[in-house]
Amino acid sequence: MRSFYYLAMLGGVAACGSGLNVEPAIVQWMEWPAEVQAATPFDVRLLTPFPACHRFVFKPAVRAVDSVVTVEPYFLVERGDPVCPPSALDVAPVPFLALDTVITAPGLAAHAFQMRATATGASGVRAFGDVTVRPSNPDPSRRNARGIVKLWVDNAGCARILAAGYPQPPRGFVLEDQTDTTGLNYAFVRGYIHEVAAPVCGQTRVFHLVTRN
Repeated sequence: MRSFYYLAMLGGVAACGSGLNVEPAIVQWMEWPAEVQAATPFDVRLLTPFPACHRFVFKPAVRAVDSVVTVEPYFLVERGDPVCPPSALDVAPVPFLALDTVITAPGLAAHAFQMRATATGASGVRAFGDVTVRPSNPDPSRRNARGIVKLWVDNAGCARILAAGYPQPPRGFVLEDQTDTTGLNYAFVRGYIHEVAAPVCGQTRVFHLVTRN
């Protein structure tokens, strides 16, 4: 049984009697600040596959328990719509066209928190990275990111990663290390977006790759 059962219970209150079903959303890509101010809500960018042949309402769901922030959004989907192809929950790691949205995480106490979210090919939730909560003066220059990507090399030979869910360029991030591109097509990567002193492919805001799998 998937760990989304509790979402169905929570969403059932909203869906009951309204002709709506609850369908869990997965997170193909997530971005968030590396550092945030204590007790201050912060934005988290998500790309989530949506039920393309249904009318739906997206519902964010984010909670902070102990030292973990968990992102488990869901859709309210109208009952009786046509049957769709298999959802992204059942097909991995190929990314699906995604809804690009921003949700708000709650204000946190001043220490480090792990960021988790539902993910393609994962059972339940998966660790995406962490966020450092400062009592004051957080550094806003770096954004952490993790998810499924595609590799795109432009006509000038510059390598970029495209977050899963975008059908084609030019959206994406220039790789800071242009020589480290092996195995990046449909990989689940972790890294951060930051400013560099020397431009890479004409860009000063680039993606620093940390891991891939």
